[in-house]
Amino acid sequence: MDHYSGYIFDLDGTIYLGAEAIDGAVETIHYLQGLGKRLLFLTNKTIDSRENYLKKLRKLGIQVELNNILNPALVTIHYLQKHHPGANVYVIGEDILKNELLDNGIRFASSPEETDVVVVSWDRDFHYRHLDFAYQAIKRGAEVIATHPDRTCPMPGGDVPDCGGMIGAIEGTAGITITTVMGKPSVLTALTALDILGVQAEDCLMSGDRLETDIKMGNQAGMSTAMVLTGVSTRDDLMNSSVKPTYVLNSVYDIYLSGTAVKQADEAES
Repeated sequence: MDHYSGYIFDLDGTIYLGAEAIDGAVETIHYLQGLGKRLLFLTNKTIDSRENYLKKLRKLGIQVELNNILNPALVTIHYLQKHHPGANVYVIGEDILKNELLDNGIRFASSPEETDVVVVSWDRDFHYRHLDFAYQAIKRGAEVIATHPDRTCPMPGGDVPDCGGMIGAIEGTAGITITTVMGKPSVLTALTALDILGVQAEDCLMSGDRLETDIKMGNQAGMSTAMVLTGVSTRDDLMNSSVKPTYVLNSVYDIYLSGTAVKQADEAES
């Protein structure tokens, strides 16, 4: 599995859980970096900034740069700038996301009547006033987009509700289906990731712990995919799913182990 030019890694449940790196993850990244591979770390989380992800990875011993990290906030900013320049936007989300949008020139709406776009994201303070504002804006014709579709987020003590809860509340109230989603498994994220890496889809391996996001996105984009068993999806989930990865790994450490095993076999033969 070390023959690809580019590698995309999910973070939560794939590289780390909480504040702790998953066993072998750091060694695997060092191994791929030593081979000169192009790496990108991709998260669907919007409750932290790319700068903080960079600090966290470096604290774990993974030395990367900011352009090695992609999150839905960045994809959302590009989408709004391209498709809704100058729009008034209402954001359901936490201050980290709102600040990133503001810093990139996105203008916020102050009333449902002036709202052009509703952005739905993970908000741990989600409440009725958010729901009512979005509902009133949608009734008046506002477009709705979501940063990511994740129902839950893996944590060391067990998974917790994610953006899917906010999406479900709005869909149920407004009687709509939110079809424009920025994060995994969106093709918008896949194309952005491949563009950053500068590789073709067939030369890239997408590794993640979620069949419905990580693996689905990689498959749809034409990448090879590796499902790891250190996060949300299980072997039972795989048996009951139409989404099938190229590889099933105990953890990303299997990438390192497979590469070193082949190298040792080649050395033995020579």
